[in-house]
Amino acid sequence: MTANPAPRWSRPASGREPAAAALLSWLRDPGAPGLAVVTGAEGSGKSRLLAWLIGHGTRPGTAGERRIHGFVPLPGQTATTAAWMLGDQLSIAARSPGDLVAALAADRRRTVIALPELHSAEQPDPVVELVLRLAALDHVRVLVEVRSGTRWEQALSAGPCARMDLDEPQWTDEARRRSWDAAHPLEPAGRAEQDPGQEDPFDLDDPVSVCAADPWSVTTAYERSQDSHGGLRAAWLSAGASLTREQPAAERALVLRAALGDAGDPRLAAALDSAARDASWTLVRHRVRGDVTPPWPGPVRALAAGTGPLAGQLVVADHQGTVRVLDAESARSTGRLPHPAPGVRATAEHGDGTVTVLDEHGLLHTQCAAESTKPKGLAALLDDGPSAQERLRAAVQEYTQRQQETVTALTGAGDRVVLGDAAGTVHVVTVGAEPRTATLHRGRVTAVAGTALPVSAAGDTVLLLYTGGADGTVRAWAPHTDAMPEPVAARNCAVDAVAVATADAGLVLAIAWADGLVEHRALDDDRLRTFHPGSRAHALAFTAEGDLVVGTDEALLRLRGR
Repeated sequence: MTANPAPRWSRPASGREPAAAALLSWLRDPGAPGLAVVTGAEGSGKSRLLAWLIGHGTRPGTAGERRIHGFVPLPGQTATTAAWMLGDQLSIAARSPGDLVAALAADRRRTVIALPELHSAEQPDPVVELVLRLAALDHVRVLVEVRSGTRWEQALSAGPCARMDLDEPQWTDEARRRSWDAAHPLEPAGRAEQDPGQEDPFDLDDPVSVCAADPWSVTTAYERSQDSHGGLRAAWLSAGASLTREQPAAERALVLRAALGDAGDPRLAAALDSAARDASWTLVRHRVRGDVTPPWPGPVRALAAGTGPLAGQLVVADHQGTVRVLDAESARSTGRLPHPAPGVRATAEHGDGTVTVLDEHGLLHTQCAAESTKPKGLAALLDDGPSAQERLRAAVQEYTQRQQETVTALTGAGDRVVLGDAAGTVHVVTVGAEPRTATLHRGRVTAVAGTALPVSAAGDTVLLLYTGGADGTVRAWAPHTDAMPEPVAARNCAVDAVAVATADAGLVLAIAWADGLVEHRALDDDRLRTFHPGSRAHALAFTAEGDLVVGTDEALLRLRGR
C-alpha cells in the first residue's frame, strides 16, 4: 500500500509566485531566521498571500516542511487572546502569552505559526513582544504580516528576520499579475472589509449577561476596563482560555464560578450558581489563588484521596514540594508533612497514615501524615515486627534501587504499589511475589491509577490499572493478565493525570490532558462529561463520595456530576 500523495498547491493570486516561492524556501531552510515579516502598504495583497499559504499549509497531508501548525488573524485580538487561540490549536493549556512561550520552549518539535494583520490587533505592542519571544525559540518559526511604515514593522524588522516588502517589484511576476487581473477584474488586492454586524449589548457587572454574550467581545472589554467589576474581570481573564470556547451559557457560567475567588462580590456566586444549574457539573467546593478563608493551598502538582487514618482527607502537594493534608469537605488544612520534596510529580497514600512522594529525579520520599492504630496488649507482644505496609514500602524502595529507568509515576493500590518509568513500563510491586511489569507506552509514563474491581458476589476483587503517557494514550491493565491491545483513550497531547474509582454507577475514569481538557468517563455505559478549568489540570482524585477533585496552578476544585 502506498501513501497518499501530498495535495497539490494552487498558484497564489495576483502574480505573487516569486513571493510565494520565497516563503516556501524560508519554511524549508534550516538556517533561515525564525521570524519572517511580510510587509507592504494597505491593499498590497499581504493578507491574500498569507491566506494562500495558511490555506494550503493547514490541509491534511501537507508535507512537514510546509506545514502551518497554528494561525490567528489578529484584527481585534490582544496578545492574551492570541495565546489562547494558539494554545487551543497547538494542544497547549496557555492562560497567558508567557504560558504559551514556556510550553513551546519545553516541546522541541518544529512549530510554525502564522499571524496575519498585526497592525489591526487590539493591542499591537504586546503582540510584537509575543512574536519576538516565540521567534527566539530555535525550533519555532513565526510568519507575521504588518503594514509598512508602522512602528510595529520597525520593531519586528530591527533584529534577525526574513523581510519581504510586497511593494517591491521583485515579489511580483507582472505577466501573471496582468493575466490574473484580467480573469478577476472585480477582486481587490487587499482584504475585503466585512461589516461585523451589530453585537448584542452586555453588562460587565452582570455574570449572566457576560456568559450569554460573545466571549471574545467580553474578553476585549474586560482587558480594556480598569474596574474589577466585583471580581468578574479577574475571574474571566483567569479562565478565559476555557470561557472563549463554543459552549452553552450554563457551562460558561460553571467555569466562571469555579474561577471566582472569595474576594469577589458574594452576590455574583449566587447568580452564577443559578446560571449554571443546567451545566453538566455542580461545583461542590473550590479554592482559588488569593483565597484566605480557608486559604488556597497553592499550585497543585499531585493529589491523593486519603484512606484509613486519612479517610475523608486529601493529600495535596504544591509546586515547591510542600505536602498538605486538607479536609475533603471544607478544604481546610489539617496538617502538613514535615519535609518538602521539591519537584514533586506524584503522591501515594498507603492506608496507614503514611504518604510517599515521587520527585522529578525519580526518588521516593515516605513520611507519616497521621498515626495509624497500633496493636495493643498481647497482640503487640506477638507481632512486634514491621507492618504489612512497612514491608511493602521496603520492597518498593529495594526494587526501585535496582531499576535503570527513572521512575516517573506512582500510586498506591492497597497491598501493592504501582510505578511507571521513563521507558513506558508499568511495574506492580507487592510483598512475597515477583513484580509484574508491562510496557504500555511509547516514552514516559505520566500517570497511574488503580482500583479494586469486584468480580464476584463473595467480594473477590482484582486490581485494575489505568495508565497515561506522554504518547497521548490511556491504557487499561489488570496485572494478572495481559494489557488491553487498544488504548482506552488517545489524543494528540500528553496525559497529565488519571484517577479511577468504583462508584454506585459503576467504574468511572477521569483523565486530565495537557491541553487543559478534563474528561470523566462512566465506563459501564460510555457516558462522558468534560470540564475545561481554563488552565492545565496537573492532578485528579476521586473522593469516597465519588466527587472529582481537580488540581491546577490556580485552583483546587471539587465537582459532582449531575
